[in-house]
Amino acid sequence: MASPKRLQGLTAATITPMTPDGLDHVIIHVGALNLPEAKELAKHAVVIGASGIAAIAPFFFKPTNKDTLVAFLREVASEAPGIPFYYYHIPSLTGVKIRVEELLDGIKEQIPTFQGVKFSDTDLLDFAQCVKNNKEQFVLLYGVDEHLLSALAMGASGAVGSTYNYLGKKNNLMLEAFAKQDLALAQQHQFCTGEFLSFVFKLGFGVAQTKAVMSFTSRIPMGPPRLPLLSASVDFIEKAKAKMDSLIV
Repeated sequence: MASPKRLQGLTAATITPMTPDGLDHVIIHVGALNLPEAKELAKHAVVIGASGIAAIAPFFFKPTNKDTLVAFLREVASEAPGIPFYYYHIPSLTGVKIRVEELLDGIKEQIPTFQGVKFSDTDLLDFAQCVKNNKEQFVLLYGVDEHLLSALAMGASGAVGSTYNYLGKKNNLMLEAFAKQDLALAQQHQFCTGEFLSFVFKLGFGVAQTKAVMSFTSRIPMGPPRLPLLSASVDFIEKAKAKMDSLIV
């Protein structure tokens, strides 16, 4: 883990305006394996003008029930009392499988700044119950890109994901079709995302490969990943680029 000073530099860099008018909203992720570091990052996010903060659950020593998870999140959020707080639910990586439906019950009393969830899981039953019981109160953002259309049908408030960096136009077309209740057209655009991901998953796809795809799509070099991740191979880049070109024509 990088030092807090280094991490603060990285978060500051993410909020640097990318246009003369800057960005409308910047939510900084401040989750960390230890509570003091997460609190320090939350405090720093306020200083540099973040619109909000988000945090995953700690995933080495894991919270085992709702009360422990809420207690951890409450401590982090308390360092940024004037801006919204979001929980980043991604059990495939954290191993923390506390249902979000359960987590949201009464959480506003525990964390007054709690604003919503990035729900990166394929458990649409849990997600549907979150929408049914909390849509008027919280922002429910879906985070599994290849399942977004299903989540929209369930009532998702929006989405946060990686493919929107390189298949953004296709996803926007899907959103437009869904808004017009043209389900068949929305499915076509969703299938496009699925086709690309299915292809690259077979080649071996993770954070390192995502950086490579974003680099050749945006023409902005994203740099290499940190060990233990290894850079995408030339073979992967060539095949992924050819597949991408075939889908966005």
